[in-house]
Amino acid sequence: MAQKLAITLKHSPIGRPEAQRRTVVALGLRRLQQTVVREDTPVIRGMVNRVKHLVEVQPVYAE
Repeated sequence: MAQKLAITLKHSPIGRPEAQRRTVVALGLRRLQQTVVREDTPVIRGMVNRVKHLVEVQPVYAE
């Protein structure tokens, strides 16, 4: 089974460059403190790396 990541929006993207705002939306984050679970793929890792100052990432362990 593939590893998953829990991504939480901790800081507002307001006032950030357009590319960062679009990346946050592409991750599925709309509100502060919202958490989404995504597959741990290179694409998702790259998106998280682009906005790492706005989000918090934790691994999700499946049974």
